[in-house]
Amino acid sequence: MNSRKNVLYNIQQIISETVRGGGEKKQSHMLQELNHSTAAEIVSQIAQKAKNASKHISLASEEAKNSLLQCIAKNIEKYREKILSANEADVVNTSKSDPTVTKAFLDRLTLNEKRINELVRGVREIISLKDPVGEVVSEWRTKDGLEIKKVRVPLGVIGIIYEARPNVTIDAAALCLKAGNAVILRGGKEAKNTNTVLVTDVLKRSLAEINLPQEIVEFLSPDLGYEAVHIMTRLNKYIDLIIPRGGEEMIRKIQETSTIPILAHGKGNCHIYVDKDANIELAVKVCFNAKVQRPGVCNAMETLLVHRACAEKFLPQIGEKYHSSNVELRGCETTRKLLPYAKPATEDDWYQEYLDLILAVKVVNSLEEAIEHINRYGSGHTDAIITENKESAEKFLKEVDSSCVLWNASTRLHDGGVFGLGAEIGISTQKLHARGTMGLRELTTTKYVVYGSGQIRE
Repeated sequence: MNSRKNVLYNIQQIISETVRGGGEKKQSHMLQELNHSTAAEIVSQIAQKAKNASKHISLASEEAKNSLLQCIAKNIEKYREKILSANEADVVNTSKSDPTVTKAFLDRLTLNEKRINELVRGVREIISLKDPVGEVVSEWRTKDGLEIKKVRVPLGVIGIIYEARPNVTIDAAALCLKAGNAVILRGGKEAKNTNTVLVTDVLKRSLAEINLPQEIVEFLSPDLGYEAVHIMTRLNKYIDLIIPRGGEEMIRKIQETSTIPILAHGKGNCHIYVDKDANIELAVKVCFNAKVQRPGVCNAMETLLVHRACAEKFLPQIGEKYHSSNVELRGCETTRKLLPYAKPATEDDWYQEYLDLILAVKVVNSLEEAIEHINRYGSGHTDAIITENKESAEKFLKEVDSSCVLWNASTRLHDGGVFGLGAEIGISTQKLHARGTMGLRELTTTKYVVYGSGQIRE
C-alpha cells in the first residue's frame, strides 16, 4: 500500500510541476524516475514471489514434477490453436514494424504445427529423464567416522532472458521445473503475444491444476522496457542464476551489469574443416546440412575451411548446391577462383555469426592452419572435421578449444535432444559451471550432507 501511495504522490508531483510550468525537460526527467521506480517495484515483487514459491517446487517429488510436465504437454495440445493464432499476430506485427527484419529472424520467431509437436515431444522427453535432484554424486567415510555425501540440489530461482524464439518459453520452463527450480521468463517484445499465452494458459494453468503456486513460473513483460532486465539482473537476494539467450551485444551488456552469476548461451561461430583425406560425398552432405537445414540457429555452420589438396574437387560440388539454395558465399581469393560467384571475404567475416544463408569460405594449407584459424576466430561453440584419417581427426578433436567437437558429423547435431538430454536450456561457451549443451544436471548445484555421531574439531 505504501508503494502505491508513493507512486500516486510522484504522479501528483509531476502534475504540479506541469501546472507551475516546470519545463518539459524537468517533467520528462521526473517521468523517467517514476517509470524506473515503478518498474523496480514490479520486478522486485515478481522476483520475491518466485523466491517464496521456489521452496514448493524444490521439495516436490519426481512424481509430482512429472505430473506437472504432463499437464504442460496436455495444455500445449489443448491451446494449440490459440498459441498459433497469437504467434501469427507476432510474426505479422514484427514484419510490419521492421521492414529490415531477416527471414532467419522470422524463422526463429515462428511456431507452426510441426514445432508445436516438437514442444510437446520435448516436454515428454524431459518426463522420461531421471530426476537429478537428490542424486548422490559421491560419498565417503572419514577416519573419525563422519559419513559425507555430495548431493545434487536445485539452484533456486533462475532468470532466463531471451529474444525471438518462443519455444524457449516451454523448453526452459520445463527443464527448470524438472530440476526443482522456480523460473522468471523474460522473452523479447517480438514474441509477446505468444509468450503470454504460453505462460498464462499453459504453464501457470498447469501449476494450478496440480495445486502448486503459480508464482513458481513468472513472466517479466517486455512492456516494462529493457530497464526491467537490468533491474532483474541485480536482484541477487531473490534470483540465483541468470541465463541470457540471444545476441552477442545483449549477453555482453548483461554480463557487464549483473550482480547475479551468469550462465550464457554463447555465440555460435561454428566451423567445419574439410581435410585433404575427406570422403567428398560425405563432406558435401554434411556441409550442406550444417548451413542450410536451419541457418538461423546457433549450431549452424558459419565458416567452411577446406584443405587446398581437395578444394578443386570439393568446392565446385558444394558451391553448386549452396548456389541453388540461395546461400551467399564470401570467400578467400582461392575460393573465388574456383567459385566466381562468391563475394570477397573480409577479415570481419571470419568472426561472424550470420544466422542466415551466408557462409564464409577459406582454403587452408594444412590441418594446423585450420585449427589455428578456428581457435583464433571461433566462439568456442561447435566445430567439426571431415576426414577419413583417424590421426588427423584425433588431433583436431584434441586441439580445437570448443564446447563440442565432431568428427564426420554436422554441427547441427550439438543439441540436447540429439544428445539424449531432452530439451536444452541453451549451449554454453563458458567453462564454469557448465560448458556445451545444458540439460537438467546443469540446472542443479550440489551440497554436502554430513552424518556424525558427536565428532568435534580438536
